[in-house]
Amino acid sequence: MLTKIEYAILFAWTKLHAMLPLKILYVLSDILYVLIYKISNYRVRVTRSNIRASFPEKTEAERRDIERRFYHHFADYIVETIKLGHISEKEVQRRAFLNNPELIDRLMDEGHPCVIMLMGHYGNWEWFTSAGSFFKDANVFQVYRPLKDKAFDNLFIYLRTRFGSKGIKKNDTIRDVITLNKNKTRSCVILISDQTPSKANLHYWTKFLNQETAVLTGGERIARKFNLPVIFADTKKKERGLYTVDFRLITDKPQETPEFWITEQYARLMEECILRDPAYWLWTHKRWKHKKKEE
Repeated sequence: MLTKIEYAILFAWTKLHAMLPLKILYVLSDILYVLIYKISNYRVRVTRSNIRASFPEKTEAERRDIERRFYHHFADYIVETIKLGHISEKEVQRRAFLNNPELIDRLMDEGHPCVIMLMGHYGNWEWFTSAGSFFKDANVFQVYRPLKDKAFDNLFIYLRTRFGSKGIKKNDTIRDVITLNKNKTRSCVILISDQTPSKANLHYWTKFLNQETAVLTGGERIARKFNLPVIFADTKKKERGLYTVDFRLITDKPQETPEFWITEQYARLMEECILRDPAYWLWTHKRWKHKKKEE
């Protein structure tokens, strides 16, 4: 009962704020930046350590500039995600613009009804994964890890599926992809693959942002098992509230690639995306909590 009450309060608060114009929400974002970064120091120690290890060649002033710009963007991400509660799908598609959606349509027309999309916590991934009609006659499925707080989990499910996108729980991924593939359902399955693997899944290590890094291999395993094409969503932030994605084909013949080749290509593309402008990646995440000696 308590969860239902909590969710009702959280939902009403979110919907009320989502009705505000983005211009007003960005004013709130500027205030939120001060609260998160200057006052509460939310994960500043983790962020600072991650940036320092990733860019040892930069000066302290340059690293602090990335840090400040990141927290400004992080505050924007929060209010933009709240805006999903009221924004129209047409507006989301304008602000999270796909430069070449025809790549996925072409792959499906060529006989690949299911496509694996790999992306990262860069820009505003919530806007790109929420719209269910980005592609011609295709369903959008996003693989997610349920949040421990049930009220917040229910809220994010609502925000992420409001436009027809569907969620797949991480532990149900294989089963659901089997069903989609068997039924030849035109679908794009999105995996945000720059998270830290669990200790049981430290299968592949590579040099990433100047550090030995374990990389999730789930996207590759699924693609190789069912011979599904793999693309990378290369995200750019053009200005406040405006993002673009270029789809880059990693392979349309995954079973012909060596083991971990797809994962390595993803790591290189994700790193390239971050290095283009580091401020828009999620630096608060404890990305390097595992060390290679633990393998």
